[in-house]
This record gives sequence, C-alpha cells and structure tokens, in this order.
Amino acid sequence: QVQLVESGGGSVQAGGSLRLSCVASEGTYRRTCMAWFRQVPGEEREGVAWIDTRRGSTDYADSVKGRFTISQDNAKNTIYLQLNSLKPEDTAMYYCAVNGRSWCSLRFGEYNFGGQGTQVTVSS
Repeated sequence: QVQLVESGGGSVQAGGSLRLSCVASEGTYRRTCMAWFRQVPGEEREGVAWIDTRRGSTDYADSVKGRFTISQDNAKNTIYLQLNSLKPEDTAMYYCAVNGRSWCSLRFGEYNFGGQGTQVTVSS
C-alpha cells in the first residue's frame, strides 16, 4: 500500500514561492522514482517533475523548467518541490507519486498515488 502525505500548498500572488513536501512511509520511499503531478478540475493529471531516489537525477515538464526544483531528504523519507516565480496557470492540486521502475518518467500511468494532495492557488 502506497502511503504518501503532501503538504505546503497555499495561496500566493504571481511571482511568489512555495515549497511542497511529500512524506512517504518507509516501504513506499524505497521505490525508485518519486514524482510530482498536478491536476486542475476537469483536466488530466499532469506530470511536473520526477526524481530518481537512488541516483538523485531529476527531470521537469517544460512548463516548469527553471522555476521548480525537486529534491529529496532520504533521512526523512521526504521529497520536496520548490515552486518559484509562480504563475496563475500553476494553480492546481499537487500530488506526489511513486513507482519502482528502473527508469523514471512523467507518464501518469506508471505511478501509484496515495495522498490527498495539496492545493496551490496563484492569483494575478
């Protein structure tokens, strides 16, 4: 069973910053790929960033490159998503997810979700 708890969302003005956290249970964190997705009501869940927890490698969706940073703290079984230079179009519910694949991606179907998400709202 995947156990994930997201937090850190909030309401900010455009140009502002937030840091999201995702705490995983011990068994969940041992999986290799962890990622952040976001979803707006009525739209598909969109991959934002992934991190390979073994190698520390990362990748991002083009829409957030240069503004968002994914990182990990293995001692705390936690990944983070630093959101800078926020835009109104970043408004969404943000979820973290995991999988045990050898190679990470932002493909929704490859991940397991287990949290309630955290809401990010950016006003213009």
